[in-house]
Amino acid sequence: MSGIARKVHAAGGLVERDGLVAVVHRPRYDDWSLPKGKLDPGESWEHAALREVEEETGLRCELGDELDEVRYHDARGRPKLVRYWRMRATGGEFEPNDEVDELRWLTAADAARLLTYRHDRELVASLVAPA
Repeated sequence: MSGIARKVHAAGGLVERDGLVAVVHRPRYDDWSLPKGKLDPGESWEHAALREVEEETGLRCELGDELDEVRYHDARGRPKLVRYWRMRATGGEFEPNDEVDELRWLTAADAARLLTYRHDRELVASLVAPA
């Protein structure tokens, strides 16, 4: 086995409803983040984004514009690429689960303050930055 770390591909959403953004608390990591998760083998980025958001939040969404991709190293040191889309919640309801125990609807400014990771904060802040 080579010493090259396998790249992790994940997709998620910046889910909006009534001018607010959904942020989720993951008890396993005790962090606040945007809903996202790893792609299944053969799955498209877009399908993974919609699936992961629904799994974590219970919300059915429709895709909007793709946002800037995010690259970083995960807790295991593997390079990770996450692609995000703006999403509009069209139905469903949050129920706490093993992955996510809390969902909050916040203004973009409040979400940017609560989010644990710089890359999530920057993504949310880019929505309110002057063009």
